[in-house]
Amino acid sequence: MRYKHLLASILIATLAAPGSAQSVKAGIEAWQKSDYSTAVAIWRPLAEKGDADAAFNLAQAYRLGRGVPLDLAAAQNWFQRAAVQGHIDAQTTLGLLLFQNGNRIGGLRWLKTASEKGEPRAMLVYGTALYNGDGIPQDPVLGYAYVSRAAAQGLSAAKDTLAQLDQIMPLEDRKKGVALALAKAKASPAPTSRLQPKPAKPPKPPSKAVIATSKPAPVAPTPTPAKPVTVANGSWRVQLGAFSQRSSAEALFRKLSGALAGRQAYYIPVGAIIRLQAGPFESKAAATAACNTLKGQACFAVDAGK
Repeated sequence: MRYKHLLASILIATLAAPGSAQSVKAGIEAWQKSDYSTAVAIWRPLAEKGDADAAFNLAQAYRLGRGVPLDLAAAQNWFQRAAVQGHIDAQTTLGLLLFQNGNRIGGLRWLKTASEKGEPRAMLVYGTALYNGDGIPQDPVLGYAYVSRAAAQGLSAAKDTLAQLDQIMPLEDRKKGVALALAKAKASPAPTSRLQPKPAKPPKPPSKAVIATSKPAPVAPTPTPAKPVTVANGSWRVQLGAFSQRSSAEALFRKLSGALAGRQAYYIPVGAIIRLQAGPFESKAAATAACNTLKGQACFAVDAGK
């Protein structure tokens, strides 16, 4: 008799998990039919019982205001509950939301966790922060490693960023970054898709140039002022960096204004990042020549007309 009760308990436990998974899937199916209220009604009790997929999906509903009133605080709470259970999409989405809303320390903590599991969007933004020293100690080689791993997984923004880094980082540092990326990929392969589809994609990192183009370097002497430029036209500019705060970009331009006399600053928003460019210059050669006067400052010519 005792064995019969034990067998019955095992059968009940075995059947319970697939039933929960089917319920989450039923919510997905309702969502895909635009029946958001039904989807939320299915996910909520599962999320309250600790189902990470249900919690993530419920968070998305609150973030988008579908089936429930839009409530970013509630969305963050449910993302957090899923993230602490190891849900990689929740960790990435929570990290991006916090980072984009100004909580860089909290955001980077979750993005680091997801990056260590090989999530490409997390690796791109976390690699950005490592390269810039934005909220964490600066480590351009490790930043390059994360960005290159994200690019290898096909993330277009990471490919663009990697191309920029290839222009401004020394070859030896890039080789070290590639070796580190390969070691990390071997230790932690890219995550596979979860069994349950998600009702909506989490926020994406900025589409282009999220990595600052200001190369980490020791503090350099004050640049030698260049001769005032009389020609102030053309489509070429010099790109000097990208920052999470405009005030940082403005501070760098003030520092370099003597060497860039006659040029103006351009503060270009790219997602949560502000790119700093200066110009105009009549040709690529003129822009490159201006870069050469900025000793110790990463700088390269860009064609703003493209």
